[in-house]
Formats: sequence, C-alpha cells, structure tokens
Amino acid sequence: MDGKSIMDVVLESAKDLKFDKVTMHELEALSLPEVKPLTPKQIKSIRDKAKVSQNVMAKFLNVSPSTYQKWERGEVVPRGGNLKLLTLAYRHGLKAIAA
Repeated sequence: MDGKSIMDVVLESAKDLKFDKVTMHELEALSLPEVKPLTPKQIKSIRDKAKVSQNVMAKFLNVSPSTYQKWERGEVVPRGGNLKLLTLAYRHGLKAIAA
C-alpha cells in the first residue's frame, strides 16, 4: 500500500472502477477526519501559540470577541463551522485559517 491509508486505497480503487459521483462523494465524506469538541484549554492554547489577543483571534474566526471569550471560559461550546475552523487552527496553527 506504499504508506497509504486503507481509505486512500479504497478511494483510488473506486476511481479506477469509475464509481458514480454520488457514491464517490459518500466515500470521500467517510475519509474526512472527525471533528471532536475542543476544551477551553485547547482553544486558549491556539491563541497562546499564535501570540494574539482575544480580539484578534475573534477576527480570525469571524465571531464577536465576547463569543470567543465564552469559548475560552467554557460558557459556550463552539459548533459547526466555528468548531471546524478552531480544529484546523489547533492542528495546523493559526496560519491554516488566515486566508
């Protein structure tokens, strides 16, 4: 398998077999990493590593500073697109979402 994951091999095989687009989309969706909730400590660590203020972090995420502060304090749990952005920043650094 040359260091490829099982899912990579499955996707390659499905492409070679010319699976229909709907099936390919379903298979590709299965290969997406699971987005698990981040703890307030993990959320704060993103900002600490990037050495930015809460206000700047909120701008990166396109949320209000008060919303971001609530995430860091654990008063509100980020979900959906916000959680995805935070997870990307947690895994790859703030530059991963700075575009």
